[in-house]
Amino acid sequence: MSSVIPLQRSFTSSSIQFDKFLTKAMSEASDNKPASGLPIDLRGKRAFIAGVADDNGYGWAIAKSLAAAGAEILVGTWVPALNIFESSLRRGKFDESRVLPDGSLMEITKVYPLDAVFDNLEDVPEDVKANKRYAGSSNWTVEEVAESVKKDFGSIDILVHSLANGPEVTKPLLETSRKGYLAALSASSYSYVSLLKHFVPIMNPGGSSISLTYIASERIIPGYGGGMSSAKAALESDTRVLAFEAGRKYKIRVNTISAGPLRSRAAKAIGFIDMMIDYSLANAPLQKELSAEEVGNTAAFLASPLASAITGAVIYVDNGLNAMGVGVDSPIFEELDIPKDKH
Repeated sequence: MSSVIPLQRSFTSSSIQFDKFLTKAMSEASDNKPASGLPIDLRGKRAFIAGVADDNGYGWAIAKSLAAAGAEILVGTWVPALNIFESSLRRGKFDESRVLPDGSLMEITKVYPLDAVFDNLEDVPEDVKANKRYAGSSNWTVEEVAESVKKDFGSIDILVHSLANGPEVTKPLLETSRKGYLAALSASSYSYVSLLKHFVPIMNPGGSSISLTYIASERIIPGYGGGMSSAKAALESDTRVLAFEAGRKYKIRVNTISAGPLRSRAAKAIGFIDMMIDYSLANAPLQKELSAEEVGNTAAFLASPLASAITGAVIYVDNGLNAMGVGVDSPIFEELDIPKDKH
């Protein structure tokens, strides 16, 4: 992204190899066996993950971790991406990515078309209704999807919001239009309010709702523009208010995960994701590249009874980068004996 040139670094870095910690799969064969240790057990729980359109983003990773812990998986996929996603599933394109820790494949019980920018059919403009990318799909507004899930399954236990879009994300905030700014908030933050509003009546008490945020909500990230930093700040503020309201009225916990940079297709569209990953490798307390699985496993924990007293929280999963006050890769710190990855 042209507007982020000042962030570029001349350093090179390599990642320390850390052992992966996998969510233990709860297979049907182990139903009658006592669990050892302190496993995450979501057997008998049903999750709806909004915003899964491929197999390499955080939404997919969260679905996998929830499935590995035994949860039934439903997903909501953006309508224009629905045909490609379902076709890829049918043709086995995602089979390698579907493998769970116990060797089985993640099963997605049902895929729902979803456009979380629209609460109900009355909100949808005529040009969108007539758009050929929406042809053949129906019942894809938030209200309609919640009604469909209720009709099909009755209730859910876990709601995940993995949605964000800023049409002017490449523009500095000073150059962002009102339309672009409001579109970012609509798609990236109010969509969570709408999802919870419509799904919480069918969520079982003790359930969990989770969204994804980013450190730009509270720190300056040049290049993350178009109102997206404001949208993430709104999302975190809403998380606290929703935690109170949903907790008091429905006994639902509401948290958000502030995830570090990931080489997903969505992130690459922003234009400087590789730069941010390099920056994190050089400056975070843990010098390793963040995996989507680590975010997925955190979501599984937050959705489980192990997190039964956690709500209204921003959980950082970014190798500790959020804790840093300076970039230690700066030439200013060359004379300090700062431990770093040697390669």
